[in-house]
Amino acid sequence: MPQASDNKLVMLVDDTPDNLKMLSDALDEAGYMVVVATDGASAVERLDFVLPDIVLMDAVMPVMDGFEACRRIKAHPAASHVPVVFMTGLTEPEHVVRGFQAGGIDYVTKPIDTDVVLARLDAHLRNARMMSVAMNAMDAVANAVVVLDAQGQVTWKTSKARLWLSEYFGHPEDTAGLAPALATWIAQQLERPQAQEAAVFTIAAPEGGARSGRASGTEARETEAGAAGRRELRLRLTASRKAGEYVLLMDERALPADAADTLAAAYQLTTREREVLLWLAKGKTNRDIGEILGMAPRTVNKHLEHVYVKLGVETRAAATALVLTHMHKGAA
Repeated sequence: MPQASDNKLVMLVDDTPDNLKMLSDALDEAGYMVVVATDGASAVERLDFVLPDIVLMDAVMPVMDGFEACRRIKAHPAASHVPVVFMTGLTEPEHVVRGFQAGGIDYVTKPIDTDVVLARLDAHLRNARMMSVAMNAMDAVANAVVVLDAQGQVTWKTSKARLWLSEYFGHPEDTAGLAPALATWIAQQLERPQAQEAAVFTIAAPEGGARSGRASGTEARETEAGAAGRRELRLRLTASRKAGEYVLLMDERALPADAADTLAAAYQLTTREREVLLWLAKGKTNRDIGEILGMAPRTVNKHLEHVYVKLGVETRAAATALVLTHMHKGAA
């Protein structure tokens, strides 16, 4: 993991030795620590070892230009929040826009005025530190929040959000983006006209590797199929007060036990036996159950034999009646 610094660490990225010396001297005199890279690829590689407070990036360089390097910094799991300020002689509007689209927060024009550079860095570092305090506060109160830009790309997420995304979607905690199913759903919501109510996505906790997700908004859509779990994660997508920004809020709740869960506990059914019994009670044939659960009809029949013995019944009808009886007791 890269090491963060408390001494205003600036990553200076430029392929021109004279610029590097001039800016390094000015930054050093102003009390900054400086780490240097001479091209975009080297800058990105250094992020695995050191985490700067801000990046001062030349736009035009060999090997990898500043625009591409900035995009990779914003995709880096540890450095996506680090502000990037471009240094460029490309003052045409399309180049300025390109820098902001890559994730840059500001730009200074060449020839470089070190006083202007220092003033810009100081202002952006103050803002970055305020954001860092806010993010730490969110983590401290254990909120699960993801902030997205207008395109649905993650700008930052709290530690609990990373944990739940990993647990429910199998998405590595150190990955910058979102799981494909969730990213697709968010993209669909952003393409729709603004809804009166926040769009909601729910997903059951994995049980034996299975997950189930469902979305609701003005339209409900099934996103994944699977068995329900004991807990459920609810994700609510809302527009932020800041234009072009969205917030994904998460909360977790326990799911009530269903009739099959009650039977499984009472009669010591295995997970597979519980699943087979549940589908049997819904009127499915052995072949149907096999297709749903991915097993041969003969295997389904073997599970049913064990279920009948444990329940003390002899027929499908008797097993179904027992499930229905538990359902009525649970609803009473």
